[in-house]
Amino acid sequence: MKNWFGLITVLLFSYQVAAQEATRKDTLRVEKSPIILTDSTVAFGEDSLKKVKSNGEGKFMPVPKRATRLALIPGGGQIYNRDYWKLPIVYIAFGGGLYTYYLNSLKYHDYLNAYKSFYDLDKDSKNYGKERPEMVDSTVLVRVRNLLNTNSEYLPARRDQAARGKNYWRRNRGFSLIVTGLIYTLSIIEANVAAHLKTFDLSDDLTLRIEPKLQQPAMRTPAPGVRLVFNLK
Repeated sequence: MKNWFGLITVLLFSYQVAAQEATRKDTLRVEKSPIILTDSTVAFGEDSLKKVKSNGEGKFMPVPKRATRLALIPGGGQIYNRDYWKLPIVYIAFGGGLYTYYLNSLKYHDYLNAYKSFYDLDKDSKNYGKERPEMVDSTVLVRVRNLLNTNSEYLPARRDQAARGKNYWRRNRGFSLIVTGLIYTLSIIEANVAAHLKTFDLSDDLTLRIEPKLQQPAMRTPAPGVRLVFNLK
């Protein structure tokens, strides 16, 4: 009887051990089975990279030469680069320069006409180009016009005062013309530089290489050395 009881106990114990091993194998198989998650992760990463790449290819990349040519028309290069917020700055600066040039030109001609009234400008006269005797130590009224030529102001002036006013407004007219030309040139340069910056790669993919170098800056003969090379991609 005792032998039968021991045999049954051994069989039950072996069955329980076998059941535990089978369960353990099943759990290990279940844990190893979700390999699909890694595939989905790879697929998701590839899809995201493709989306980023497609978005990068769709980005507007201006051509610097075309931007420079279009900038010959004031504001044309900024419009091509899609920098619309720069248009008021360009037009106000360029328009201000033209405004100053035209205003100084008006006042210069006003004082020039007053200065001419002191001289004999009749080509048939023997005193052509000389100061008129009756105008010596005389005073004339200088007509000074505003920008729109809608109103005039008359100021008394002697010959030397008319000459100083003529020279003063002529210098201001030349200076305003130079400033206007500089503004025009700067608008062209700005359009070219902005187009280059839009095509410049600002990503974090910067690599550094160490390469051998034989020629050193301060040495006449070749000498071994190294140099650091940044590769911008």
